[in-house]
Amino acid sequence: MAKTDNINVRIEPELKKEVETTLNDLGMNLAEAITIYLKQIVLTESIPFVIKKPKLNKETIKAIEEAEKGINLSKGYTDLDEMWEDLEKED
Repeated sequence: MAKTDNINVRIEPELKKEVETTLNDLGMNLAEAITIYLKQIVLTESIPFVIKKPKLNKETIKAIEEAEKGINLSKGYTDLDEMWEDLEKED
């Protein structure tokens, strides 16, 4: 058996659980997936996937800013006819 080294990584428990479930479906464990990732870094001399900040459109940015300010633009309905009337006005 090849000599191995340990890596200690802290991650959120829910993320670990989700990753392990996905990897299990792929037939591998977390250690195998990390080994593949590290080997790809060596082979490509880079991070083996694109890392970029998602570009948000103006509408999404406005919604985020309003949510941060506590502005609630949603309207609840108890009457379906009223909801449909409002939806038709937006067209």
